Amino acid sequence: MESDNLILKIQSSYNQLTKAEKKVADYVLNNHQQVLYMSITDLADACEVGDTSVYRFCRTMDLQGYQEFKMKLSLSLGAENHLKKELKSLKANGDHFTEMADMVKTINIQAIEQTRMLLNRESFSQILNMLNEAKNIYFFGIGDSLLTAQEARNKFLRITNKVHCVTDPHMQAMTASLVTKEDFIIIISYSGATKDNIQVAKLAKESGTKIACITHFQKSPLTAYSDAVLLCGSQEAPLEGGSMSAKMSQLYLIDLLFQEYYTSNYEESKKNNESTSNAVVNKIL
Repeated sequence: MESDNLILKIQSSYNQLTKAEKKVADYVLNNHQQVLYMSITDLADACEVGDTSVYRFCRTMDLQGYQEFKMKLSLSLGAENHLKKELKSLKANGDHFTEMADMVKTINIQAIEQTRMLLNRESFSQILNMLNEAKNIYFFGIGDSLLTAQEARNKFLRITNKVHCVTDPHMQAMTASLVTKEDFIIIISYSGATKDNIQVAKLAKESGTKIACITHFQKSPLTAYSDAVLLCGSQEAPLEGGSMSAKMSQLYLIDLLFQEYYTSNYEESKKNNESTSNAVVNKIL
């Protein structure tokens, strides 16, 4: 059905679009695959329009927002993620288990290597300083990124008692409304366009709290509120949400922050690490 195909729907509705919406439509129609990996701000910049124009274009297409737009576009293009394509070729060959193991290893290694290449030393140092100076450190995330936020809290809790991770989105918003200038928030979001994350960032910014984010896109609604940004590698299509390679790239940055924090606060971190290890040693048979 034509209504199920976003490309056809854009083409059939073209004459009814505003001037700004036509710019978005033209870019989408001519750059299908690239758009799948672009943030709303990336697309707006490419079309030389504002973020709100892209959002209005999505609404004109009877979509709730930009993420649904990318999902529909991916489905319309019959997009298959990289693993599925590789799996088909592997099944056609003989020993697919060995090849699959090597392929998954390669994808995860590439994600970490890409993250290393994207690493900005100035932003990293800025975040490390904010970690050192903060009275309280909060790790926030939604969905799969929440798992990374929880892992960050678990790791830092071994060496400092000033780390927190609030899991419920409503509680995150309430916490963000009460933070102070002495606190520090790290928001983890691959897209940088999740509404709950944006709300937390906005509330925290109003309180004067310093904010950093770990995300894939240099420009996004979330980075607009952030004092420092760390970019994670691994390109993730709309149908690949929650990919392990994206998590690997986020965890690489968390581990790097942990190691540097430990080094810069060596005596205290060493003492606390010994205390927390002793606290759970009797839990092991």
